[in-house]
Amino acid sequence: MSDAATAAETAHGDDLAGKDLTPPGTESEVSERPPVFAVRDLWKVFGPKAERVPGDPELASLSAAELRERTGCTAAVRDVSFDVRKGEVFVVMGLSGSGKSTLVRCLTRLIEPTAGAVAIDGEDVLSMDRARLRELRRHRAAMVFQHFGLLPHRSVLDNVAYGLEIQGMGRTQRREKAAEVIGKVGLDGMEDRRPGQLSGGQQQRVGLARALAVDPQVLLFDEPFSALDPLIRRDMQEEVIRLHHEEHRTMVFITHDLTEALRLGDRIALMRDGRVVQLGTPEEIVGRPADAYVRDFVRDVPREQVITVGAAMRRPLAGDADSGPALAPTATVSEAIEAVARSGDAAARVVDGGRLLGVVDRERLLNVVAGTTETGGSAETGGAGPAGSGASGARPGAPGSLGAQGSPGSPGARAEAGKAALR
Repeated sequence: MSDAATAAETAHGDDLAGKDLTPPGTESEVSERPPVFAVRDLWKVFGPKAERVPGDPELASLSAAELRERTGCTAAVRDVSFDVRKGEVFVVMGLSGSGKSTLVRCLTRLIEPTAGAVAIDGEDVLSMDRARLRELRRHRAAMVFQHFGLLPHRSVLDNVAYGLEIQGMGRTQRREKAAEVIGKVGLDGMEDRRPGQLSGGQQQRVGLARALAVDPQVLLFDEPFSALDPLIRRDMQEEVIRLHHEEHRTMVFITHDLTEALRLGDRIALMRDGRVVQLGTPEEIVGRPADAYVRDFVRDVPREQVITVGAAMRRPLAGDADSGPALAPTATVSEAIEAVARSGDAAARVVDGGRLLGVVDRERLLNVVAGTTETGGSAETGGAGPAGSGASGARPGAPGSLGAQGSPGSPGARAEAGKAALR
């Protein structure tokens, strides 16, 4: 792991920042789940004699520009390690050129890694022969692409059934299976239409249904909604969330959109220049950015809509159990502000299973809104362990509009609004 791995363990803003505030039971549940994908020390280098770069500490430490000048090579993925655990939505996020699409394509060797290890259910992907790779791509890991790749001369039903046809399933059986999946993605009644008769969102639903039809162990999404209109894009995000909650299917989702990452991800790997600069839950990344780059990335996120009261709470004192609205530890600070404002109490109680875990008073709520304290538990930078929880399936509320600094969406403006609500 790179030296940046220690960045997430820097000094905390207050006495709560270093605490493990994951809701009871959830992190242990995730930790005990075997990884679907296990990635260790992964490199993908393009250029002449690419294999020399990972094995040479001097070359491996060069910046992108220096590496190109010295060797003519480009390191698209640099020394990346992580686990994707069963049943989670694992988001790989970064700007264009960060290496996110290359990384995910390495998982199934659509792009051949230069060095490192990739395993699915403990089986070494890099040692698979062609037959095993075909089986992996046809049955175990299905891709959903930004460009739908639908067959224009085929109906919706036959497009969805195409993967089953490739697998050798009989016509009647595959059409029955395809019809079942079409209903899952909300396309009932459109089975006989051609792709050209569908909207962009409907075409993407066909692509999603085609991937689901083969009943894959993992769904790999490569920025599937980036070309869609905002409202359609949000509908498709809701569709992914719904399918995940209903089927508990493991998903790896690539995006350059922070709002999308925070809405969908149980955990997020944030990439820059081929490296994972931080790996954690949305709450960890927003509440405890690993470095200045991540801090700037999340600067305008409405923290109160991501940070939970379980991370913001203080230890209970004598008398705290007697009054104040009761909230689950997964409730957001935004929900706590509303509850305290409605009740008129000085604080809200954080309760789990009838047990008082802590208290969030007005000062702590405002500190979260203003961004004057760090919260969010532990996080990793490029690490392989299970940072955070994906087990509960309960995500904090999706962030609203990401306002510019000094705008109504900025931390200062939201803090003033929070004060007004709590008066």
